[in-house]
Amino acid sequence: MRYKAVIFDMDGTILDTANDLTASVNYAMGVCGHRHDYVRADGMKMFGSGAHTALQRALAMEAGETDPIRLRRIGSEEMMTVPGIDEEEVARIEEVFRPYYLEHSMDETGPYDGIMDLLQVLRERGIRTAVVSNKPDPAVRKLAADCFENLFDTAAGEQAGIPKKPAPDMVDAVLRDFGIAPQEALYIGDTEIDVQTAENTGMPCVCVSWGFRSVDFLQSLHPFAIIDRPGELLSLL
Repeated sequence: MRYKAVIFDMDGTILDTANDLTASVNYAMGVCGHRHDYVRADGMKMFGSGAHTALQRALAMEAGETDPIRLRRIGSEEMMTVPGIDEEEVARIEEVFRPYYLEHSMDETGPYDGIMDLLQVLRERGIRTAVVSNKPDPAVRKLAADCFENLFDTAAGEQAGIPKKPAPDMVDAVLRDFGIAPQEALYIGDTEIDVQTAENTGMPCVCVSWGFRSVDFLQSLHPFAIIDRPGELLSLL
């Protein structure tokens, strides 16, 4: 066996969370007096780098930004703040978003087809499993427990004082806990953030075609592999 552990992203990788994330953005934006008619495809463009960045992107889209490349730059090291967008306003909206999403994170969310079977097989083979996500830590732990009881050894989300992905810190902590070297694990995700996280951690990244980014875009990132069905991961182990 080449790999002893598989670490998964959450949104767009193991769980279809797009509807609940988008609905929560709309609620928070509406409460705070902003545009609140975003659709699923908009939500998929917003998320990948955490709640704060998603709301920065929502405000940028409200201001007329439509280019996906420029939207993806928001939240990167080169654009942590966005010209014309008040960070205090982002924080105000985020204070509404976080508790609302935690309460409504399971309204329409569920595992993608084949994910449960994959996790069962990994368990049977003795391969360690974890979730590392940029979504708020309480939501990550709740969803992991509610949707995947006993199928993950650990789950971690965005926490104060720990750099979020693509920084390697959260993934490194999981690997240390497992006692596994980076080259003994695979990282599975669906966005550019996941590819960068794997690179920064020294792990191969497998991208999934059913998530929040297009296959053409994922191919441009040159991941270790792209899979179309969860079961295809088994042939890479």
